[in-house]
Amino acid sequence: MSQDSENTLKVAQQAFEHFTRGLATGEWQNFLDMLTEDFTFWFPIGKFQGWNQGKERAEEFFQYVTACFHPGITLTSLDRVTSNQTTVVFEFQDEGLLLGQPYQNRVAVSFSVRDDKICSYREYFGSDGKP
Repeated sequence: MSQDSENTLKVAQQAFEHFTRGLATGEWQNFLDMLTEDFTFWFPIGKFQGWNQGKERAEEFFQYVTACFHPGITLTSLDRVTSNQTTVVFEFQDEGLLLGQPYQNRVAVSFSVRDDKICSYREYFGSDGKP
């Protein structure tokens, strides 16, 4: 693994720790502090569907996530981490309550890293198939 790849993985792993803490607690500031000013993110559904840009938009999105998943989402399994020189993908399972209803999911999130910050985020998910 090249030094660039190692650094990308290190930065992304730190961001992922802050990300999972945000999911669990609603405390997003440490994650938001790791974003570039021109941060972009892609989300597959809902009012944030498609490409979104800017830290303010990201803050709005993660506040929305916290409201939907109150009191929080718990990561139950980190299944795979794949990385290259600029991007790291985390595949995991999580559970909690979505608008008060039981929720279980399989998720893949992709963090792109530039200058020791997260410059882009993509999320993909699908049902775990469990009742």
